[in-house]
Amino acid sequence: MATRAAGPAEFASFLYAMPNIRLFIAFRVLFNARFYYPVFTVLFLDFGLSLEQFAVLNTVWAVTIVLAEVPSGALADLLGRRVLLIATSLLMIAEMALIAFVPLGNPRLVFWAFLANRVLSGLAEAMASGADEALAYDTLVAHGKATAWPKVLEMQMRAQSVGYIFAMTAGALVYDPEAVNRVIGWLVPGTAVTLQDTMRFPLYLTLLFGLLALAVTWRMREPEGVAGQAGPRAATTTLRAGIRLIFQAGKWILATPMVLAVILFATVFDHTLRMLATLTSEYYRLIDLPEASFGLLGSAAAVLGLFVPRLARIMAERLPPGGNVLALGCLSLASLALLPLFIPYFGALPMMLVFTGLTLTSYFTSHYLNALTDSAQRATVLSFKGLVFNAAYGCIGLIYAGVIQVLRHDRTGLYPDLPPNLIADQAFKEAMVFFPLYLIVGLALAALCCLPRLRRGRALAGRG
Repeated sequence: MATRAAGPAEFASFLYAMPNIRLFIAFRVLFNARFYYPVFTVLFLDFGLSLEQFAVLNTVWAVTIVLAEVPSGALADLLGRRVLLIATSLLMIAEMALIAFVPLGNPRLVFWAFLANRVLSGLAEAMASGADEALAYDTLVAHGKATAWPKVLEMQMRAQSVGYIFAMTAGALVYDPEAVNRVIGWLVPGTAVTLQDTMRFPLYLTLLFGLLALAVTWRMREPEGVAGQAGPRAATTTLRAGIRLIFQAGKWILATPMVLAVILFATVFDHTLRMLATLTSEYYRLIDLPEASFGLLGSAAAVLGLFVPRLARIMAERLPPGGNVLALGCLSLASLALLPLFIPYFGALPMMLVFTGLTLTSYFTSHYLNALTDSAQRATVLSFKGLVFNAAYGCIGLIYAGVIQVLRHDRTGLYPDLPPNLIADQAFKEAMVFFPLYLIVGLALAALCCLPRLRRGRALAGRG
């Protein structure tokens, strides 16, 4: 029987009755609205790192998440999600302070500071992954409102998009020394800053958001009567219980075809599109867009995020999972086919499709996994999802770094008189051609792995 959708007033009323839901949305906004995102690649390069070091550092970030993801999810289920989220906020503060205050002039010190940043950032991502969703979803369960999760998820994504708009616009503006000097010249005539000053400003703002995230997570409370309240126990007992929970959740995922299919198909879309998203600023530069426009384009992608979650909710409610995979596959392949053309200015449009695909992937994954998973292992299962996502992201990062190195070496041999920066640009453009084929192969492998299991599951259900 269909349930009546809650109206805006009714929805706002039960949100007011559940502080955890409001705090969950606030945490997602604060944790994910990174002011340096519109200049992510350029920031690393301006600190003196190479493109290969950038790719390797992000692989380290992904590997850290892979190693910490599932253990942190099990700890969230055993010790409580609030504890993990407070630790996440503290790690965010530490990771941002490291690179916000690292002195320049020593390339080795800068590299090690960014390496430590990537490790701490990976730990923070791992601890947040699953724990925040599990706390919010179980809060709804405790209030008898589990069916409201799609609406909460839509609201969270739209609020996060507003945060992105603010962070992208402000981050790009404060990174630009000309824009900052115009404001400073108006406020304090005769004062000026350089790029070495302004490239830290987005980091300072993100550090401030980390402090606010700590205040938000401190106010969260564990919902009554659900998992995640293990209470005090011996460390060895907790460790054994954590290991047992990890193995139980892993076996359950492998034995549940629908859950396995959701994770595998979502992984293919997520890590492929996410790799492209991390290369956004360099791509924009090569389609002749000025750096001052990067923040505006990031904000444009965030504006899409105000509408895409509602589209995702309608698709999730009206289309079967297979139909959503097909629609997402067509959208992703269209964007990946257009990106290698590097169309001046208008090449930004297929990048908007990349961000749309990422938002749809995130919504569908959360929608299906939370509906299929029991509360007792929800954070652990969501952490398995995060583990697979980031293991794949780490792999594609290494593959991309290898492809760039090979292309750079080949083009240097063919055109020895060409400046190194033009060689690097050419390698970047040629590497973009491989992404559509990579996505097709990934989807084919996911289908080969999942479809036979799904058919067997339906056959057994039919005989039962």
